[in-house]
Amino acid sequence: MSELISYQLEDGIATLTLANGKVNAISPDVIAAFNAALDRAEQDRAIVIVTGQPGILSGGYDLKVMTSGPQNAIALVAAGSTLARRMLSHPYPIIVACPGHAVAKGAFILLSADYRIGVEGPFNIGLNEVQIGMTMHHVGIELARDRLRKSAFHRSVINGEMFDPQGALDAGFLDKVVPVEQLQETARAAALQLKKINMTAHRNTKLKVRKALLDTLDAAIELDKQHLV
Repeated sequence: MSELISYQLEDGIATLTLANGKVNAISPDVIAAFNAALDRAEQDRAIVIVTGQPGILSGGYDLKVMTSGPQNAIALVAAGSTLARRMLSHPYPIIVACPGHAVAKGAFILLSADYRIGVEGPFNIGLNEVQIGMTMHHVGIELARDRLRKSAFHRSVINGEMFDPQGALDAGFLDKVVPVEQLQETARAAALQLKKINMTAHRNTKLKVRKALLDTLDAAIELDKQHLV
């Protein structure tokens, strides 16, 4: 697919691996590659596994782009938010196999998936926007409000609290935590289990369950385009 996101199809399972520098920064090119990979996975009618490099899923948006000017930042966030919405409404299940850190947009990738597996270790998962001087965007607030447990929502979004993998499991960023050497086999087992469900029923039920969220995100994307983030 791209050197930024590799695509491997095996047994009806498409594995998308992010590889963009040490922190897998989410840039406009990464988002374009991500969308192209999802296009291909949809054509292949494949269950999707999204993963990263050893120790990290993603550290968030590319700061070079975010600091290059307000319009560039707004455009990048809008593209990332549109990707999150697409993941939430993707017609086939999306699993994230998180190999370590998942910060800011990296954590939002977790919140946009159907099933999330993390690994044990000294890793940080969460939304650090207010720590680095960014007011949380509307889409981020609404996505976190919907997917995080109520007890963790304010701590995460307003306080910028970061979680270790077990804390991230409790907060709602992850569904399961395994030893790092078991990550890929656990993700594959989850994908094989999901292959057994009826995909038409999965798609239609997903859209019903998430209709209010998707409508809210559509409005939030437009709001974020009108304001600096």
